[in-house]
Amino acid sequence: MEYHAPKGTVDMLSDTAYAWEHLQRVAAEIFAAYGYQPIYTPIFEHTEVFERGIGEATDVVGKEMYTFADKGGRSITLRPEGTASVVRSALEHSLTANGQSAKLYYAGPMFRYERPQKGRMRQFWQIGAEALGMQDPSIDAEVIVMLMAFFEAVGIPRQNMRLLLNSMGEDSCRPKYREKVAGYLRTHADALCGGCVRRADTNPLRAFDCKTPSCKEVMAAAPLLRDELCDECATHYRAVKGHLDGQGILYEEDATLVRGLDYYTRTVFEVQADAGLGSQNAIGGGGRYDGLMEVFGGQPTPGLGFALGFERTLLAMAAAGVEVPGTPAVRVYVARVDASTDPEAFRLVSDLRRARIPAEMDHKGRSLKAQFRQADRLGANLVVVVGPDESAAGEATVRDMSAKTEERVALPRLVAAIAERLRQG
Repeated sequence: MEYHAPKGTVDMLSDTAYAWEHLQRVAAEIFAAYGYQPIYTPIFEHTEVFERGIGEATDVVGKEMYTFADKGGRSITLRPEGTASVVRSALEHSLTANGQSAKLYYAGPMFRYERPQKGRMRQFWQIGAEALGMQDPSIDAEVIVMLMAFFEAVGIPRQNMRLLLNSMGEDSCRPKYREKVAGYLRTHADALCGGCVRRADTNPLRAFDCKTPSCKEVMAAAPLLRDELCDECATHYRAVKGHLDGQGILYEEDATLVRGLDYYTRTVFEVQADAGLGSQNAIGGGGRYDGLMEVFGGQPTPGLGFALGFERTLLAMAAAGVEVPGTPAVRVYVARVDASTDPEAFRLVSDLRRARIPAEMDHKGRSLKAQFRQADRLGANLVVVVGPDESAAGEATVRDMSAKTEERVALPRLVAAIAERLRQG
């Protein structure tokens, strides 16, 4: 049998793994400046967390979740997104009790059963942030500004991105609007795909996301929520836009923008990349979800957040010509003339590594000539040669691989001398 990764998954080899770690480091640095702290929730949850939190009528819950029974017969689901898990954790650990607020960020794999395509896998990786217990429009603007700051920090130019913005209202105005859209769908059922016909009874707003040409044509003339917002939601939305305007954040209002999860209220947003991703061009997005904590049995608690996709962000970075930090190069190769100097070579390479100088040595019994070839393949700047003569003199030969020059250096000062040589380039 030929073993390979399951369909819709890929092995994250060194270069990609270093890119993932780089994005996590940038996120941790950027998000910390805004007061966000790390949280890591389990990769799997009780299925009800997602059924109740995301919504049973959503495509994620209805079609895409990896759900199974554990050995105790309990229904368990691999997390398809991060927000429901974070809110469940915040409630369980009383992070927002007694009027407290919490700013949290996370990173890790998510799982959805979808048709694999460019930028969309069945196991995919996300970085996200959640702000809980705050209702002022300024926090809506803050998470959007922070998301844009992250994308710019990893090298995606502002001009390569589009920020879409909308308000989905709340319980005071959205139910009437949902019914209006549902009625509109039923009226135009003959021109809709089967999925959108069903959405009239389950999740009518999702029809705005349908990619079927006939459905897109029908929805272009559908009623818009911005015309139905209550005064409070309209005021909140204007304030969010005002904060973004004050920060010079350019955005496009998209009255058809809906997020595919039932928990969203009021502000929703999406960042799209104009190159490198094709039709699946969303690299991040999110919104407000003021009713989610109550769904889990908690007190009314405002919240909002975002998630960004690692795979799509990487594609957008590549399209912008961004060089992602790759595998750290070996700076020094320690070569031994024969087996008699193996202990000395091992001590030297260990000393270099303790000094945080990336170093390597031979572990395969290669000849000295083959060790030099290996050092060249690894891109080593310097080769330290340890032989019987050098060992007897308490020295080592240091060869500069670019200049093709050599010098003998006393062993007690070897690490310091190499560090200084590397600093000088």
